[in-house]
Amino acid sequence: MRVLLVHGLLNANWWLLPLARKLRSEGFDPAVFGYASVLHGPERAIPALAQRLCREPVAAIVGHSLGGLIALEALRQAPDAQVTRVVCLGSPLRGSATARTLAAHGWGRPMLGRSAGLLQAGLSEWNGPAQVGVVAGDVARGMGRLFARFDGDSDGTVGLEETRLPGIADHCIVHSSHTGLVFSADAAAQAAAFLRDGRFKALLPEGEGKS
Repeated sequence: MRVLLVHGLLNANWWLLPLARKLRSEGFDPAVFGYASVLHGPERAIPALAQRLCREPVAAIVGHSLGGLIALEALRQAPDAQVTRVVCLGSPLRGSATARTLAAHGWGRPMLGRSAGLLQAGLSEWNGPAQVGVVAGDVARGMGRLFARFDGDSDGTVGLEETRLPGIADHCIVHSSHTGLVFSADAAAQAAAFLRDGRFKALLPEGEGKS
């Protein structure tokens, strides 16, 4: 299965290489979509991704953080794409409190660049044909703790409630920070499960299944 990986804000293609290796070991054929998240942002990335999805036989997408939002918006513009499943890793699908705080201060706006609008607003729902699953982290270690207060648990940058979008097919939580989701073996395994079956693996309570 051809899977396209989409990175998040302030990242580049190489950032996704560990995730690509893990998915390749699970039998997938990963490729990477890169874009200038600050300089050009979604305005160029979304149509460019939509065009690529129409040109190539891509069956699924895995997007980290902003990459998940870019992926879903590209699929809105490419309704005939062959993508059947999307996994969002720590994506603030309902908008990011961290981004809104940064945007409210002059010193924080350059960090968001042209991606500020999409990160702040997020989406209202998902009603496209592709199944969407979200893997969220619960280790509150990240820059978001310096700029935003979250209602409930977070991965340090994105609140768990910010990842719960009406219309998604499944949602799971792994023990990881926001940045760590790209490197997490558990996150990769859950992504692989959803790409195959359209649902995440049930996690055993701590202590069960061990001898």
